[in-house]
Amino acid sequence: MEPVNLFNLATRQSQWLSVRQSSVAGNIANANTPGYSATDVEPFEKVLDRTAVRLSATQSGHLGGVTEAAFTVKPQEPTGPAMPSKNTVVMENELMKAGEIRRSFELNTAIVKAFHTMMMTTIKG
Repeated sequence: MEPVNLFNLATRQSQWLSVRQSSVAGNIANANTPGYSATDVEPFEKVLDRTAVRLSATQSGHLGGVTEAAFTVKPQEPTGPAMPSKNTVVMENELMKAGEIRRSFELNTAIVKAFHTMMMTTIKG
């Protein structure tokens, strides 16, 4: 079993949440654009599943490790009734996603803060 570095995991999730927030903001901004297809980011669990163990390159002669692929933003499947303008943005869904992203950011921050406090308490004694 490999150790989980909480700070690296929290950083990756924050990056993923930022990309997802941009996707949702773009969907909301284009809610009235004819023919616009709503987008979303693949779930964070899938990002973690495909992440391989990365090697450290501490000297210039070392072989490179596995490169991290960018988070994938894909068009969503239409979830609501077809709009006459062929737009697939459903505002209610986008607003729910925005709330979910906010709660995830808050949880991520609270966990990192608690872990940091525990580490500082241990170090200070």
